[in-house]
Amino acid sequence: GLPQYFKFDLNAMPSEKMAQFVFITNIKLAEGGEDLRSKLLKDGKFSTTGILFDSGSDKIKPESYGTLKKIADALQQESGMNIMIIGHTDADGNDSSNLELSKNRATSVMNALTNEFGIAGDRLKTDGKGESDPVADNNTTQGKAQNRRVDFIKI
Repeated sequence: GLPQYFKFDLNAMPSEKMAQFVFITNIKLAEGGEDLRSKLLKDGKFSTTGILFDSGSDKIKPESYGTLKKIADALQQESGMNIMIIGHTDADGNDSSNLELSKNRATSVMNALTNEFGIAGDRLKTDGKGESDPVADNNTTQGKAQNRRVDFIKI
């Protein structure tokens, strides 16, 4: 599992006076895991909760960059592979607006891959399933987070 605690050693601090302590907050741990390229080639599919969006929006959060880069790297290594990008939402809000939102989010991911990473747009297709295909319980915070995901399927 994940480590229980982390220790940061800050060297060359002038002194240990209370006024000079450094506090680090809001740390996010991102999971590494299997090489994306091999996962797409082997399973034909990859699902991630590592692409985050502003709430109710298709604007991709900056901390999604690492996941997007891994996907772009896999697509660059496998130049013959085409991908269907499918957005999913949790069940909060209206069904039809969630469907629209999931499609817009998939399009945002496609645009990021083409504009920021130079992946040819004709290799990518998009779709959205809204809240219709949950993988976890939409009544829990953790379940909702798992349902807000983006699938990449080899086509």
